[in-house]
Amino acid sequence: MDPVAFAADLIRCPSVTPAEGGALDLLQERLTSLGFQCRRMPFHAPGTDPVDNLYARLGTGQPNFVFAGHTDVVPVGDNGAWTRDPFAGEVADGVLHGRGASDMKGAIAAFTAAVARFLDSHGAPNGSISLLITGDEEGPAVNGTRKMLEALAADGEVFDACITGEPTNPDELGDMVKIGRRGSLNGYLTAFGTQGHTGYPHLADNAAHRMVDLLKALIDLELDAGSDHFQASTLAISTIDIANPATNVIPAEAKAVFNIRFNDLHSSASLEEKLRAVLDEAAGGTAHYALEIVCSGESFLTPPGDLSEMLTEACLEVVGRRPELSTTGGTSDSRFIKDYCPVVDFGLVGKTMHKVDEQVPVADVEGLSRIYGKVLDRYFGVAD
Repeated sequence: MDPVAFAADLIRCPSVTPAEGGALDLLQERLTSLGFQCRRMPFHAPGTDPVDNLYARLGTGQPNFVFAGHTDVVPVGDNGAWTRDPFAGEVADGVLHGRGASDMKGAIAAFTAAVARFLDSHGAPNGSISLLITGDEEGPAVNGTRKMLEALAADGEVFDACITGEPTNPDELGDMVKIGRRGSLNGYLTAFGTQGHTGYPHLADNAAHRMVDLLKALIDLELDAGSDHFQASTLAISTIDIANPATNVIPAEAKAVFNIRFNDLHSSASLEEKLRAVLDEAAGGTAHYALEIVCSGESFLTPPGDLSEMLTEACLEVVGRRPELSTTGGTSDSRFIKDYCPVVDFGLVGKTMHKVDEQVPVADVEGLSRIYGKVLDRYFGVAD
């Protein structure tokens, strides 16, 4: 199986989240031809769009090695700004173009082709190889990987190791393996006051002023200095909204949203406790503000070990580069998978993901497929 040709075929499926767009159908067809047992897993929660997902397994025994990924892609944005049709899957001058080339149809094609080569060379694995593919990674991640894992575990599926094919490399293939991810927490903050005339501020209680005090307390808060494998946690204010159209009215309410990317020194619960203590002091009492916390994922770490070492050795063999083991960047669906088995993220170079003219060198797709193949060889004990 040619990973570049298959990646191009997947790109031609317009699977803009949460639409399936034919991508899962195509992947299922190819996997079925390789001997996988495929199971479609649609989910639909109230107030959300329905999402289709795919779990495919080759073999019935343990260990069960999993490749995880997503076929959904972000919207193209300004279609007229693209130099090529974002869903044509064109290859030109050694480059594969199109939405999803980097994030992450290229990686899905790479690990599918790696499995095909493994089967051609070694036959069925001494265990199982599975693909866990969602259509809800670029969306709210409500009807995708998390629900798949819960349902599969309830059915007795056991996972032993996993590589998620998110683009992890900053500049060149083999630069970086993600062995963990920071957690992400959103805080929805409301400051309360009493409306009044700006000419008579002593007769009012300015919610905007209260919000300024609250936000300053958050900005001045030093969460930590980092840990052994993580950089320092960060807090960023993302919105401030008073919705006051009048210049001579003191507002009774102000709203703001902030985001914290946190390391393994914290949990969302411990952070919430810390935040409320800081805000209580800044506000002069809980009656003057309200805080809602929403955590989209806790921080996690897969300590350096067999899985990261197999990837490192495979990268050295294929591209002659020892990857950095990192926890930088955003989140991935590995934040759900980590509750079931050791997981690391490794995929293509991410320079153009989510951008106009998303693209990836053909050589990188081919190289990634060889790296994945070397990992399979090592994992199942058939490496030279």
